[in-house]
Amino acid sequence: MLVGSPISPLKWALRIGGIVIAAIVVYLGVTFGQVWAASHRDQARPVRAVVVLGAAQYNGRPSPVLQARLDHAYDLWRRGVSDVIVVTGGRQTGDQFTEATASANYLLARGVPDASVLREVSGRNSWQSLASAAGFLKARGRREVLLVSDPFHDLRISLMAGELGLKPYVSPTRTSPIRGTAAVGHMAKETFEVALGRVIGFRRLVGVGERVRGDLRSG
Repeated sequence: MLVGSPISPLKWALRIGGIVIAAIVVYLGVTFGQVWAASHRDQARPVRAVVVLGAAQYNGRPSPVLQARLDHAYDLWRRGVSDVIVVTGGRQTGDQFTEATASANYLLARGVPDASVLREVSGRNSWQSLASAAGFLKARGRREVLLVSDPFHDLRISLMAGELGLKPYVSPTRTSPIRGTAAVGHMAKETFEVALGRVIGFRRLVGVGERVRGDLRSG
């Protein structure tokens, strides 16, 4: 009886490496499909608060991306989805206004009462903003929220909000200037962040990102 020659350690390593790479590719492919599917979903319904994710503002004036999100949140409020809109986003380096302040002023100018606008003014990224907003929303018994952002954000912010103890739904703006190939690029970025965040947790993922950016600035 012929006995096959044993497989060398190198071949074993190559086989295992190939299996690992194939698994990662499949995982990323499935995650991209989930990011894409979430971007086409609108779960608008009565909730305890509409939460608007921040974006750039220019000297107190919302950028076109932020304005599109605020216009959608305003429409949801006008339709009676919730009596409260939470605007988020702190002050970036060099800014005089926080994103939340620019957003609140925009909504007030459109006729939303000040009592209906809650401001989260410390977050410098989506996790920080959601974490801060979740703190005061849960204290008010407002765990069920409708998240408003660009479509490609929907899966990640929904997973983050769930990790923070909220009951999230998503309703993306459809008027954002980010579309076409630019939106595809954002979806690819979201795919990697969601894929990694699910493995290590989004809180830890944000911490890793902050450390990497700090190293790049000091390098």
